[in-house]
Amino acid sequence: MANTEMKKKAELIFIPSPGIGHLASALEFAQLLINRDKHLSITVLCIKFQYTPFSDSYIKSVLASQPQIQLIDLPEVEPPSQELLKSPEYYILTFMESLIPHVKATLQNILSSYPSSDSNPVVGLVLDFFCVSMIDVGNELGIPSYLFMTSNVGFLGLMLSLLNRQIEDVFNESDPELLIPGFSNLVPSSVLPDACFSKDGGYVAYYKLAQRFRDTKGIIVNTFPELEQYAIDALSDNQTPPIYAVGPLIDLKGQPNPNLDQAEHDRMLKWLDEQPPSSVVFLCFGSMGSFGPSQTREIALGLQRSGVRFLWAMRSPPTTDNAERKLPEGFLEWMEGKGMLCGWAPQVEVLAHKAIGGFVSHCGWNSILESLWFGVPILTWPIYAEQQLNAFRLVRELGLAVELRLDYRRDSALVMAEEIEKGLKQLMDRDNMVYKKVQEMKEMARKTVLSGGSSSISVRELIDNMISSKS
Repeated sequence: MANTEMKKKAELIFIPSPGIGHLASALEFAQLLINRDKHLSITVLCIKFQYTPFSDSYIKSVLASQPQIQLIDLPEVEPPSQELLKSPEYYILTFMESLIPHVKATLQNILSSYPSSDSNPVVGLVLDFFCVSMIDVGNELGIPSYLFMTSNVGFLGLMLSLLNRQIEDVFNESDPELLIPGFSNLVPSSVLPDACFSKDGGYVAYYKLAQRFRDTKGIIVNTFPELEQYAIDALSDNQTPPIYAVGPLIDLKGQPNPNLDQAEHDRMLKWLDEQPPSSVVFLCFGSMGSFGPSQTREIALGLQRSGVRFLWAMRSPPTTDNAERKLPEGFLEWMEGKGMLCGWAPQVEVLAHKAIGGFVSHCGWNSILESLWFGVPILTWPIYAEQQLNAFRLVRELGLAVELRLDYRRDSALVMAEEIEKGLKQLMDRDNMVYKKVQEMKEMARKTVLSGGSSSISVRELIDNMISSKS
């Protein structure tokens, strides 16, 4: 029976966070590994989380055709106290820690299913950033752990730099510029993630997570050497486990979003088909990015004044009844033929479309990698998590994006129409250096994953490391 045969192979246990930004690259990585090595099988432990209700259906839809990957649902647990939601990072860390007994029981169950004559066939736990407390379970059961970073090596450098501070040493926005390994520029405190300033547990959560990074056997990052070689070299020391740059991991098929109906999807792509090549700006701010009426109006005015064609994913687009509360008077009539508003957009399909010439983005790492893969330059509008740091690196370190804001946050002052208009015009200027650099990086991104490419070599080294650790 195929299943028995599979039991003789090396097995990896993936424990991804349920957030869609974390799941997408983790599942792409799982598929990449089994495509590269027929001796591997993978078990994904699925976590149910009230704030990501469709994450388990997403996992099942991605992996439906992958017999070498099996799924096990972890039991649902009581969520932490609502009080902890003052810091999302601390809340998630606490939630993950509450799953430890269930993870241990599940792993014991998996191990007991193998004949006792076999040496331990589970060669590694692949743990999401928020799941590193499960390293202790791995150690207890004789299974090495690997950290899987859905963000980049620059962010990894920030996390490791926290270990030079104290656990109570929360950052202040007035702090002087920082020297962070992996950055060639001094980093202003204004672009650090929200959690760094959080006295409600966010900073403590980051510190506790960072303390465990060096207890892993390797750090796997969704990036590629050509993009972040400087940062990789800066972190390659005796204290840091080997870094494996295995990206860009992109779901090119684009899994169906339960919030997007087929008719809307088809209408969007038909509209894009009718636009000239590289003429449309795509505005999309991630699964949690949305703006109030005042900021929405400024964006609309900026679009109007710039004259660019646009596709704007607003999450809750205005209807004809409430448009005047959210948009300038006459905007819907003006945009006929020039622009389109939608709720959710199939981001990968949109960025791949020949009509798209620029991307106004929240600078989530998955979105950045997708934009580079398709050669679409970004105008930076970070909102939450580590997006400000990503924007800073893209603009100041790598020269791969046009700056709108680097330090915008949810409570920031409005970005005015004039500033947006100027940014849009710069974004769509085909003579600017950013556009040329993005095209070069697009070529590198595509070469790095081919056989003999640097990312491909890194994946092979990682698999060899995992399988040899078994013996």
